[in-house]
Amino acid sequence: MKSKYVILASALLISVATFAQKDEIKAAEKALKKGESKEAATILQGAESLISSASDAEKAQFFFVKGNVYLDLANKGIDADKNLSLAASAYSDLIAAENTSGKSKYSTEAAKSITQIKYKLINNAIADSKAEKHAESAKKLYDAYLLDKKDTLNLYYAASTYVNAKDYDTALKMYEELKKLNYSGKGTNYLAVNKLTGEEDLFTTAQERDRMVKMGTHEKPTTEVIPSKRGEIYKNMALILVQNGKTEEAKKAIAEARAANPDDTSLILTEANLYLETKDFDTYKKLISEVLAKNPNDADLVFNLGVLSANAKNTVEAEKYYERAIEINPKYLNAYINMAALKLEAEGAIINEMNKLGTSDKDMKRYTVLKTQRQNIFKAAIPYLVKALEIDPKNQDVSKTLLGVYSALEMTAEKKALEAKMK
Repeated sequence: MKSKYVILASALLISVATFAQKDEIKAAEKALKKGESKEAATILQGAESLISSASDAEKAQFFFVKGNVYLDLANKGIDADKNLSLAASAYSDLIAAENTSGKSKYSTEAAKSITQIKYKLINNAIADSKAEKHAESAKKLYDAYLLDKKDTLNLYYAASTYVNAKDYDTALKMYEELKKLNYSGKGTNYLAVNKLTGEEDLFTTAQERDRMVKMGTHEKPTTEVIPSKRGEIYKNMALILVQNGKTEEAKKAIAEARAANPDDTSLILTEANLYLETKDFDTYKKLISEVLAKNPNDADLVFNLGVLSANAKNTVEAEKYYERAIEINPKYLNAYINMAALKLEAEGAIINEMNKLGTSDKDMKRYTVLKTQRQNIFKAAIPYLVKALEIDPKNQDVSKTLLGVYSALEMTAEKKALEAKMK
């Protein structure tokens, strides 16, 4: 018999708790209507401990009122960042509760508030990033994503911002989530300049943008293709995993990504960079060659192969790749600079040998040969340095190197002309 009384007593306690929750929610609603948001927040805090035992419908109502209360406090400028975050969290809980119950009574009512909070969070996150408050910015971006999970761009930005905050573990969790979603970020931006503000506005479709241009409110329409972000996502995942001593996990993650997206060359590059980081140069070169087979006219790829060959002390091959990069893109600055550096690098060995020579006839003859070789090295570097300066006239490092070459070759007129340009 005692057990029956215990059961009845427990049922009675649950009933009392349920009534208490409903009363407190109603009291909080009344306080909010009167503009007494602080009082409403205090009332809800009293009911917080009981809400776990409530029905999904009651939870939804509670979170709806809670979101409204904290949004009102934020709009009044009362501890705005904290209360905006609490409002976002409450609305996220509301969405979760109604997804569980299968009813969307309050989610529909809260839609405008959710949109309002979302954009406030994004704008505040941008302001935080500018102030280099990256951790705060990242949290707000993630809160914005939780409010609207269809807008996966906010999850991507949250992950990137956590990287800036050096919170790599949290960033990795978000990259994992992006991986599960198979997020690419690839798309198209339709832009036009707003005649009133002078700034570019973003449009959802080309038709919408063109209509505004025809109406005369906008001008200078442009279309911007957004490349896939998968490569960057997996690159960051790999770097974090490698940093945590999990190189094999990094390789596995990229291999899985490539299997799911075989035509995404950015992922092959990411895998190549991972092998470069781990000093597996043969695999790196093999992967880069694989990308080159698909994109033979990619100057960046060819240039990277040149850098790899130079690091491996294969000068002939490095020159071949740099020349090919220049052939593809005649204004490829770094290719000219690296070609000049390759030419000048040979000077070191010549100087070392010259310094070891004595004053015998044999040594003096050798000195003359080496001097000629040194001059030829300088002459071979000049065209690349000159071209690099044509592309980037303000490049001080190139200018100083070229001045040194002119001095060594006693090209006084050229040296004076370059010095005049540098003033």
